[in-house]
Order: sequence, then C-alpha cells, then structure tokens
Amino acid sequence: MTQPASTDQTGGTRLRVLSYNIHSQKDDRTALAAVVRGLAPDVVIVQEAPRRFRWRQKCAALAESFGMVVAEGGLPSLGNLVLTSLRVRVGETWCLQYPLTPGRHMRGAVFAECSIGPARFVVAGSHLSTDPTERPGQATLLKKALAEVSLPLIVGADLNENSGGAAWRTIADGCTDAAVAADLGDRYTYSCANPRDRIDALFVDPRIEVAKYDVVDTPEARRASDHFPVLVDLVLPTPAG
Repeated sequence: MTQPASTDQTGGTRLRVLSYNIHSQKDDRTALAAVVRGLAPDVVIVQEAPRRFRWRQKCAALAESFGMVVAEGGLPSLGNLVLTSLRVRVGETWCLQYPLTPGRHMRGAVFAECSIGPARFVVAGSHLSTDPTERPGQATLLKKALAEVSLPLIVGADLNENSGGAAWRTIADGCTDAAVAADLGDRYTYSCANPRDRIDALFVDPRIEVAKYDVVDTPEARRASDHFPVLVDLVLPTPAG
C-alpha cells in the first residue's frame, strides 16, 4: 500500500495514521515490521511498546524496523509510543501516568505535538485497563488531558472495551470515531485468532476529515500480533491566515 498524496483536493494536508497494539512483540517480529512498512504510515501510535529494561534501545530498534523514528513514549508513558516518518516534524512531547491500583498494571498515555508544513496537530495514545472498575477513571483522566489540547487532535487507543462502554463514551465525546465516520463500525480489531470485539479505536478532532478507514486483516497481520492494526487516512485542516 502506498503513501497518500501530501495534499487533498481541498488544499488540506493528508496524513496516514496507524494505531497498533503490538502484543509486546511476542509474535512474529518480521511480519510486524512488514505490516507497518507495507502500509507506509506517517504516524504510528503503538500500544504495548517496550517499557522496561533497555526500553530506549528497544523502542529505537522497533522504530528502525518500521523505517521510522521515535517521537515520544516508552517507560514514561508505560508502554505507549508515538513513531513518525521523516515527513513529520515533532515539537513538544509529554506523557501521563494514571494512578496505580494495587494489584493492577500501571498505565498511562503519550502525547506529541507534530506538524507537516503549516499543518499542526497533536497525536495521543493510550491503553486502558482490562479491569472494568478501573477503566472509567483512567478514561476520565485521559479526557481531561485531551481537553487541554487546542490543536487538532488524533487519539489512538486500545480501550479494552467495545463501543458503548463507559470509558469508550468518555473518550469519544466530542470526537469523530473514524470507524463510524467510514461506516465500518462492524470491523472487529481483536482478536486476530477469533475476531469478536472492536476494542481498538482511532478518534479525531471534528476539524479533521476521515478520508479512509481500514482494519488491516492480512496473513502477515495475523502473525504479527493478537490485535489487528487500525489504519486511517486523514485530511488536516488548513491553518487560518
């Protein structure tokens, strides 16, 4: 699959984004790299990226295998990672950590302010808890952090629940669900072995147009992770002035 044109007919800037839970690289890493390289994204929002011993080197190696560079994430965001192509310029970056519930995994989120030419936007990624009692609180904290962003916003997340859940509704409020915008809300993202849930989502600011949406189900994708990657082609708004 080739990279989209750099500009839309309306003059907006095209952007290809991939949101991908890579299952802590426990599966076929060669297939994983081939999937991402074949899709040629400008931005990859990764869940279950390296977050422990030698995480910096491991995140850099992951980015290199995709033909990309690290923008932000890893340990500070507890396994969430933003990678970019050289087409994307990265400015301010920051991370968020949710409070630790005793006996549960600590989780967080990653943020990166980016630009392509004059078009500026913020990419955010998170992976919410598998615990239904813990998840809504994390979603509330994430939504508060997202509300502080003034630039057009792109959010990729493994929400660990289907649409209609409390956490999902919290994050989706005021945003465009890319799958719904493309009338493909029935495309499941998990698991690759037995697709039955749409727990991986990509939300965008209403100012951003969803030009294309896909859940990438290929033989390579089924070998690469237990989640299918979510791919979107977006059109960023042209800055005023």
